[in-house]
Amino acid sequence: MTKEEAVELLTNKNLEIGKVEEIFKDFRDDKDVVGQVAMNLSLKTSVYDREQGKSEAMERILIELSKAEDMGSRWAVAKNPQTPVEVLKVLATDRINLVRALVATNPKTPVEFLEKFFSEEKIVRDGLSGNPSTPQKILKTLSDDRDKMVRLRVAENPSTSDEVLRRLLKDDSPDVVRASEIRLGENS
Repeated sequence: MTKEEAVELLTNKNLEIGKVEEIFKDFRDDKDVVGQVAMNLSLKTSVYDREQGKSEAMERILIELSKAEDMGSRWAVAKNPQTPVEVLKVLATDRINLVRALVATNPKTPVEFLEKFFSEEKIVRDGLSGNPSTPQKILKTLSDDRDKMVRLRVAENPSTSDEVLRRLLKDDSPDVVRASEIRLGENS
């Protein structure tokens, strides 16, 4: 199989995971193919169905991709709901802030790492503010963040308490207020 054929096959999210793993093994040293493998795994999973695509083969590939020099591969692994917790712990200290931000969004990230993200830069706090696993005490503090997008993601977070949502009804941003109203309406 040529590189071009491999890349073309990997654009299909329904490609059997065994075939994805085979392509990954055959083209492990080709950055373009490795990146496409990472994107294929992203396509196989869903924020709505976290069990979709789950398999031992996917887990093996995610573990290998997490070691890639290519930031895009680590990015795809960080956000994947099938990524093992041990890999997320390693990626939580990645040198690239976008990788850490995506680890912060992953509901499988352990709470102790989510708590460490609290003092990170805005892009990481933004990821943390939307994670349904973020502890309430952190969501409450993030609801006062100086950045509007962080507050908006807190308002949109399905785990944010009604108490915090009511506080956000007084926010300076109409978008934050509207998101809070919508979430409070869903909770009643």
